[in-house]
Amino acid sequence: MSRLDRSLISGLPLFQGIAPADLDVIMQQARSLRIPKGDAIFEQEEEAHSFFLLLDGYARVVKHTPDGQQVIVRYISAGELMGIAQALGRKTYPANAIAVVDCVVLAWPGQLWSEFAARFPSFGAGTYNTVGARLNDAQTRFVEMSTEQVEQRVANTVLRLANQTGKKTEDGLLIDFPISRQDIAEMTGTTLHTVSRLLTAWEERGLVKSGRQRVTVVEPHRLMLLAEGRVEKS
Repeated sequence: MSRLDRSLISGLPLFQGIAPADLDVIMQQARSLRIPKGDAIFEQEEEAHSFFLLLDGYARVVKHTPDGQQVIVRYISAGELMGIAQALGRKTYPANAIAVVDCVVLAWPGQLWSEFAARFPSFGAGTYNTVGARLNDAQTRFVEMSTEQVEQRVANTVLRLANQTGKKTEDGLLIDFPISRQDIAEMTGTTLHTVSRLLTAWEERGLVKSGRQRVTVVEPHRLMLLAEGRVEKS
């Protein structure tokens, strides 16, 4: 197997400040994997044998609840870590990670996480920052689910995805991966019917454009007013 080049990770914030020779050490212990669209990168409650860095593509993190429901927790973009169960003190993965498009990931043996975190302080700090940001995001979503109307929750979710992955187009900010109305429903704790009704209404008002697994935010400021529960001035 050919050696993986450190240039794959040297530009990522997680690895800033790490000497080139040390990056070579990190890459020598990595495996490169191609994950076809729709396949699992890892599965909930599976032994956390590896942790991963998404090099290319997008992944959907999905959790199955004890009563059999499926909840989309978040989407992972290129350059982010996944499956860092060790940083959470877990021996198993807390959720599934599914490739939304064809993905390329780097995988390291799980036991190396603590070694890397101790040896390379910026890597350890970056991992904990990632964990903290995701816990904060989870808390924000919990508050939204508890206190906000459905329209606000859906607007907030669409804006978050557009800010995370948005690609500028002639029409506006395109969420840059396939996302269905059912996906949005699972992220916001509502129904497919409700999401379809809202997106249709927003499209009629010129706030968004939506097609088959595609959503473009045309008027981010106006959508933000909805997300904040404010009424547009006529």
